[in-house]
Order: sequence, then C-alpha cells, then structure tokens
Amino acid sequence: MLWLLLLQVWTSCLWLGHGEVVDSFESSCPQFFFREIPPNEALVPQNPAWICQRYKNQYFFATLYDREERIPVYSAYIYEPGPGKRPKGWLVEPQLMGPTYPKTMEKEWTLIKHYNVSLEKLSESQAVLQDYKNLTGVNRGHLNPNGHHFDYSSRMATFTLTNIVPQDEKLNGGAWNNYEQQTMIRNTQGCNTTYVVVGAVPGNNYIAKGRVNKPSYIWSSACCVVDNNHRKAWAVIAENDQNQVQLLTLGELEGTLTQLYGRGEVSLFDSECPRE
Repeated sequence: MLWLLLLQVWTSCLWLGHGEVVDSFESSCPQFFFREIPPNEALVPQNPAWICQRYKNQYFFATLYDREERIPVYSAYIYEPGPGKRPKGWLVEPQLMGPTYPKTMEKEWTLIKHYNVSLEKLSESQAVLQDYKNLTGVNRGHLNPNGHHFDYSSRMATFTLTNIVPQDEKLNGGAWNNYEQQTMIRNTQGCNTTYVVVGAVPGNNYIAKGRVNKPSYIWSSACCVVDNNHRKAWAVIAENDQNQVQLLTLGELEGTLTQLYGRGEVSLFDSECPRE
C-alpha cells in the first residue's frame, strides 16, 4: 500500500509543470488562436476559468468556462476533420476543484475512486453527468464538435462537460449539425489552416434545478488562412430554441455579440482576419 501511495504522489508531482486551468491563453496554449490572439475581455464572465483542454498529456483546444453558469463561454480549436468513430464516455476537469487535482481531464468515477473526491465536491465546480439526465427538448451539445478532429484522442478530448451546453435537440441534430458537417467542408476549401471560436450566450433558463444555464444563442466563427497574403472568415448564430442557423460575416457576428453580452465591443480574432 505504501508504494502505491508513493507512486500516486510521484505521478502527481510529474503533472505540476503542466497547467490546465491557467492564468491566460496567451502564455499557455496560444496555438489554437489566429496569430495567437484570443477573443478580447468583452466575453469574460464574472467567475471565469481559462482551460487548456488536456487529454493524454497533450493539449487539444482551449475553453473559457463560466463557473457560475456551469457552461463554456467559448471553445477555440483548429479545424482538422478526419474519419473515425464517435467516442463514448464523458470527462470532467479536475483542476476546476483546485490546483492539487490532476491537470488532465478524467472520468467522474476515476476521481471518486482514486482521488477521494465526492460527487458533491465535483459538482460544486462544474456540470456533471447527473445534470444532463432525464432532459426534455434539449441534449448535450458540443461547442467544439468531435467530428472536426482527426484522430480518436483529439475527438475524445471534446467529450468533456466543460465543452458542453444544453442545446435544443432539434437544432443540435438538424441545422447546427448541417453547418458543422456540410457548410464547414464547403467554406474551408482552399484553406491551409482554419481557426474556430464557437460559443454560447447565457440565457434565462436552466436545467438540473437551476444548476446549468441553457444558452439563449449558440454561435460559431472561423478565420481561414489561405496563404501568407489571403484570409477569409465567416460566422453563424442560432437561437437555442429554433432549428435555424443564420450565416453572417465575422463583423456582423461580433456586432451581434457586443449587444447580446453587453460587456463592451467584442473581438473574436486578430484584426488581420477580414470582418466583411
């Protein structure tokens, strides 16, 4: 038993150099943003967490998480679709409970069984599986979709509840899915690298007895690098109770989000990404 305890302590020490809940994206996982510049502070909620989403000792995307509403504000990633099966199982972010916990996403039962964490403690910091049970009309909607990633590990990393919002089930399986799977393929033709920032605007409704906010809008934006001298951009927004997606320019989306969030002028990408 003693050697197991020592092994656990040693393993924990190995993680200490690899932050997951971080102070800023610029210093920890800037690679998921065009020109390494994340969205500005107009999207930052009152109680935020900046998460470099880590799975199997590798960063796969970045999420700004709202601890109060228990939903992500946005997830940022590079579009790299590939063939493969949809993963099963869901993960959570131990570091939202505090810096002494593992810095890579884990399953709930792993934390409960091996790290002496109660479900009650875990649920204080984030949404848990129980919050998404027995829902009517909504289901677990990925912001960063697993189908936009090229291998099993990168797709599995999107199955963290910090990347999930309560999404209208018809929208999730209908118009939003069409955008993710069809429009993105068309729009990214000719792109060398496509940076995506996809987010959710908090609404007035909740699931799980008020624990988890149901967003009023879901939105997505993309900045495509064609070559050193050419870039293009596009954006969409959808009300989270209708099976419709509105195609916008990047500038139009930023203007809409500026009004919806009400925290100042929103900028999603560096100024070199076209707004028109």
